[in-house]
Amino acid sequence: MRQQVLNPCLPENEYIPDVEPYIFGNRVYLYGSHDRFGAPMFCMNDYVCWSAPLDDLGNWKYEGVIYRKNQDPKNRLGLRLLFAPDVVRGTDGRYYLYYAFDFMGIMGVAVCESPCGVFRFLGHIRHADGTLYGRKKGDGFPFDPAVLVDDDKRIYLYAGFGTAVPAIVTGGKKLEFQGGYAMELEEDMLTIKGEPKLLFPNHGEDSFQEHEFFEASSIRKYDGTYYFVYSSRHNHELCLAVSDRPMEGFRFAGTLISNGDLFLNGNTDEEHAANYIGNNHGGLLKLKNEYYIFYHRQTNRSSYSRQVCAERIPVDENGTFLQAEMTSCGLNGGPLEGRGVYGARIACNLWSREGTGRYDCQRPKQRYKSHPYFTQEAKGDGGARQYIANMQDGSVAGFKYFRIDRDVKISVKVRGTANGMMRVYQDADRKQAADCIPLNCTSDYRWYSGRKNIEQGIHPVYFEYIGEGALDFLEWKFEER
Repeated sequence: MRQQVLNPCLPENEYIPDVEPYIFGNRVYLYGSHDRFGAPMFCMNDYVCWSAPLDDLGNWKYEGVIYRKNQDPKNRLGLRLLFAPDVVRGTDGRYYLYYAFDFMGIMGVAVCESPCGVFRFLGHIRHADGTLYGRKKGDGFPFDPAVLVDDDKRIYLYAGFGTAVPAIVTGGKKLEFQGGYAMELEEDMLTIKGEPKLLFPNHGEDSFQEHEFFEASSIRKYDGTYYFVYSSRHNHELCLAVSDRPMEGFRFAGTLISNGDLFLNGNTDEEHAANYIGNNHGGLLKLKNEYYIFYHRQTNRSSYSRQVCAERIPVDENGTFLQAEMTSCGLNGGPLEGRGVYGARIACNLWSREGTGRYDCQRPKQRYKSHPYFTQEAKGDGGARQYIANMQDGSVAGFKYFRIDRDVKISVKVRGTANGMMRVYQDADRKQAADCIPLNCTSDYRWYSGRKNIEQGIHPVYFEYIGEGALDFLEWKFEER
């Protein structure tokens, strides 16, 4: 039986951000960097791969480690970190993995006969004279590679980084941060043909103003159109640029997703987003004539434990992509069933009475000590349960969407010091509570049940805690009357 597809779409103790989705054969493969729960930095684990059948995207298979950081001869000690990768099937039928080590300033390539590894080191991206790309004056900064083998078998590589500061001197070396570059590669998949071109400057230009390139290059070609997805200077959004040529003519085509639903319905306030925001990176997938955007969310009050989510992109009557909203059911093909048990971890909306905020390297956790957050039972990746921690008075967790077709009430499983009630709403404005569940929590998880039937139809479900103390929210369920 086909399983429902939830967001985040991989198991609760897996932390895969920067995901690039691809269809090879009859399966969808997910490639990304690999965070470690509780780590002090991004991407501390080796690359792994997950795949699922095209007709059952709730049935993800762990393909194992596909490339280790110390396989690259320039990182034998494994001290550098593997940042966002990309994968492409070459003209020879083999699969090529492109990657960059943190801010080392070079890009590597590995190759394999199978899309799920294990990949072996091939070489580094270089100019025709053998100089590594990133080491020659005028080169862009090698970061977040994206690769495309075009219909005519020409090979294009996109990479780059942009900041408000055009260059930074570190370790006696000047690092150029001008924006996103494009370059053509030779058939060897390593050597640059001609000169790289600055395609996406990091300063305002034409339609890109206010959404200038920052990082997270991702490229696709569908039906003759080139789709370039990137993270803008706002950092929390993934934007789209389109062209009918691979190295010129790109025009801004809007925001595809924000991991705080900012810019959706006119909301631009980072302190009152629909979730806690942070960096974003992902890719586009066309599946059965529908388009999906993959992105990631932050957990554990940091940007170092991120998880992949996906949403269907709405399209208007002219075929123009519109911004997708965050949901709990992105790849499901429709609402989740209004029956059974759901983990609190699939909440797509989360905020405190004071609102939300941004998780990044500059914001200490102490700033958010009164805010709820996603976390797991223990450090490490060994099967620990994930939950929402620290819901205090006025905290809200929202889940979208559910098809409710019978008489049911809602129960919640919580623990903590809370003494109050959980209000249940079925609309985003939370104007009228559908039920109020009394709580008197203990240190152990317990079920607390609602008293009323909730409305049938397709609805979101929001939980707002009102009362003293704080609670941890593990799961909730629909119970038949």
